[in-house]
Amino acid sequence: MRVVRGRRSGVVIAVAVHSTQAGPAIGGCRIKPYPGWRDGVDDVVRLARAMTEKAALAGLRHGGGKAVIMDADAVLDERHRLLVLEDLAEVITSLDGAYLTGPDIGSAPADMEIIHRLTGGLAFCRPESSGGSGNSSIATAHGVLAALEAAVDHVFGTGALAGLRVGVIGYGSVGRLVADELAARGCAVTTGDLDESRRATAEAAGLTWSAEDLLGEEFDVLVPAAVGGLLSEERARTCRAGLIVGPANNQLTHDDVASTLHERGITWVPDVVASAGGIIHAVCREELGLTEEETTPRIRAIGTTVTEILTGARDSGTTPQAAARDLAARRRTAVPA
Repeated sequence: MRVVRGRRSGVVIAVAVHSTQAGPAIGGCRIKPYPGWRDGVDDVVRLARAMTEKAALAGLRHGGGKAVIMDADAVLDERHRLLVLEDLAEVITSLDGAYLTGPDIGSAPADMEIIHRLTGGLAFCRPESSGGSGNSSIATAHGVLAALEAAVDHVFGTGALAGLRVGVIGYGSVGRLVADELAARGCAVTTGDLDESRRATAEAAGLTWSAEDLLGEEFDVLVPAAVGGLLSEERARTCRAGLIVGPANNQLTHDDVASTLHERGITWVPDVVASAGGIIHAVCREELGLTEEETTPRIRAIGTTVTEILTGARDSGTTPQAAARDLAARRRTAVPA
């Protein structure tokens, strides 16, 4: 763990490396404001641990890590942003190859190009024009859809999506792709986002826009596609969806929420598997040198992993979270370092 105040920007930066057992830690760079620096540190530790599980479940030769830049100005001022990225690159370089970063909330492929140059290659998802794998949103969305199809088949006994009532929380880069595709497949999709300017686009795609808290609405499937921490104990007790699966990271405020959902008969697919499409795509394309055609089946395999997790949870009487962690531990020991 490194927590520093950037010598150029003055911004607090935290980088956590949870595990390098299977290989260098990998995980995105999050740029956002926090109430205090300790909140950012808590977040980066949780996210790094989740990335270890995500990498293991995806069969990648990587551990988990994460970077958090605790500054809203980095999103607004390009000159200041560059100073922040230079400070982050300095921290990453000091870890001697133990951590590779990528885009996350508040960062983009263009930022990864800068970090890649400054660190000598320790960043994924650069623009395709620069030899990287580009924006990971499409691959992440494809992984979510594979997870959703498998979960629907497990919960409802059919892989058919048409006619399902689906609530998508967040109509951003990944949520929009998932929501639009589900609507195209015949689902009745309701979505909402803090950014009201996205409403016209959603309605043009045939979606219903709602300003209400979708966690309290009745759906067959709920897709959290915004920021994490949406599922608290209180919300888990009032949630009216039969199935929850989506790309938002760290969806549960704490582990006990998984038990509450399980006790209420709500199937929750851990986000560490549902959101893995982007990192699978980046590693396959940039590290393994695979083509898009060779990478697609590996993203689709997320569905097989979801089936294994949900079947294991059902057969053992545990939560999907417990089953996922058990599977991640087994896969982590099976991946050669």
